[in-house]
Amino acid sequence: MKSTIGWKTSVIGITAAALVVTSFVAAQSKNEVSAASKQAKNVILFVGDGMGTAQRDAIRLATVGEKGQLAMDAMPYVGLIHTGSTVPVTDSAASATAYASGVKTYNGAIGMDANKKSVKTIFEYVKAMGKSTGLVTTSQITDATPAAFASHVEDRAKQSDIALQYLTKTKVDVLLGGGEDFWFPAGQAGAFKDEPVEDPSEKSKGTQGNLVDKAKSLGYTYVKTKADMQKAKGGKLLGLFANEEMFQQRPEGEGDLYNPIVPLPDMTKKALDTLSTNKKGFFLMVEEEATDEMAHNNNAKLTIKAGQELDKSVQIAKNFAKSHPDTLVLVLADHETGGFSIEEVDANDESGDAISKEDGPFQIANSKQNFVVDWTTSGHTAVDVPVTVMGTGAELFSGVYENTGIFTRLAQAMGVKLPK
Repeated sequence: MKSTIGWKTSVIGITAAALVVTSFVAAQSKNEVSAASKQAKNVILFVGDGMGTAQRDAIRLATVGEKGQLAMDAMPYVGLIHTGSTVPVTDSAASATAYASGVKTYNGAIGMDANKKSVKTIFEYVKAMGKSTGLVTTSQITDATPAAFASHVEDRAKQSDIALQYLTKTKVDVLLGGGEDFWFPAGQAGAFKDEPVEDPSEKSKGTQGNLVDKAKSLGYTYVKTKADMQKAKGGKLLGLFANEEMFQQRPEGEGDLYNPIVPLPDMTKKALDTLSTNKKGFFLMVEEEATDEMAHNNNAKLTIKAGQELDKSVQIAKNFAKSHPDTLVLVLADHETGGFSIEEVDANDESGDAISKEDGPFQIANSKQNFVVDWTTSGHTAVDVPVTVMGTGAELFSGVYENTGIFTRLAQAMGVKLPK
């Protein structure tokens, strides 16, 4: 008989979360009134791509054990987000557009509503307030999640168009991540050679000319290594650290790697140091992409490893917030990936063969116990995802609501005046 420890743990966790959320819902109207008189000068929004509740639990168990707390969980407010787009199962583009602009749209849309009309992003609103903006990711810097905060295209695949908009339209101050291939035209390799051994399909494919030269002409400091990034001065920074993603994802055991040449915590720290020189404040979005990509390949080991790097980055942001109390910090996901579940180590495995079979066992930190991870899909799911929040305006984010509610709450927390 299959052990029930997995679903018992899930039920206990869901029940506890429901009780917490219910208590917050009861106090919501009072919270909104009190928060209305406050204003966040800075916002740091973390997106663990594909990171649902179960992934967060696995990261916690493997890192700090049953009684420990991750930095991303040790926050005073929690909410639950419905993740659907115009269809029940969203992609990252539509989800990020909901977060950044407050509209439901079709999968693949970047900064566009369902009628393919551009919608103003939170970055554009705060830029008008004189604040700085930054995007950090282990994916291409022009991939769906960062793109939705600072560009408008009908199709997320138009990554060179997105890059050009960053430079000339939304004028994002800090851009750190992968995706060099979309900044150089075909046949013109950048710092990372075309067709590398680890993935011969990666090569320069830009459609808007040499955008690195364009960035330099617009006053950006361009960096290609961790050392150069750390030495960089000035308020405008472009760092491209890989051909495409800053890791390699393939079917588990066939060469999948997570070892970014510039770790996410280091990029986060540099972005904060750079953006915080603006006395009017900033909005920084930080994404860990590998929590999604590794889950697509049902690789629990590297999903957890990427989540641990995300949590280190969150701790850096929390340290910043301690010395800058007018800062709002959020950790959420765009959607869940993989139908991820945590189960007891057991000889039976109903999930099948190939990549969907159970992963593990993984040791529970500070104990002699183990757990395994099981999967139901290699795609996205429609389950709710948690958001944990601390800082100025954090109380606004409690409750259960649509993903579009993140945008309206961010606007309220920052004092953004939205059109009626």
